[in-house]
Amino acid sequence: MGKKKDRTKKEKPLEKMTAKELRELALTMEGIVGVHVMNKNELIAAIKDAKGIVEEKSKKAVDVRAIKIKIGELKEKREAAKEAGNKKLVDSFRRRISSLKKKTRQAA
Repeated sequence: MGKKKDRTKKEKPLEKMTAKELRELALTMEGIVGVHVMNKNELIAAIKDAKGIVEEKSKKAVDVRAIKIKIGELKEKREAAKEAGNKKLVDSFRRRISSLKKKTRQAA
């Protein structure tokens, strides 16, 4: 008369898992190398790739590393403009660097 409910452990969505849980999961899967060096977003992408899950592209996805590389390039250009004495160009680069920094903060 009394049926026990089948209590299967349901897996959490990858986005809700901690980085530690994602590393443990990635270590059990084949084809993923360098797990301990990856951050959470990289782990999620590697696991989805290994499982064959197609990732949906969203407009909000911001690649912080790419933005920081761009900031570094702009800083070099700003320094070159300072040496050349072009104040308008220096100010322009400063504003662009500032706006990119704001984007990285919003993405975090």
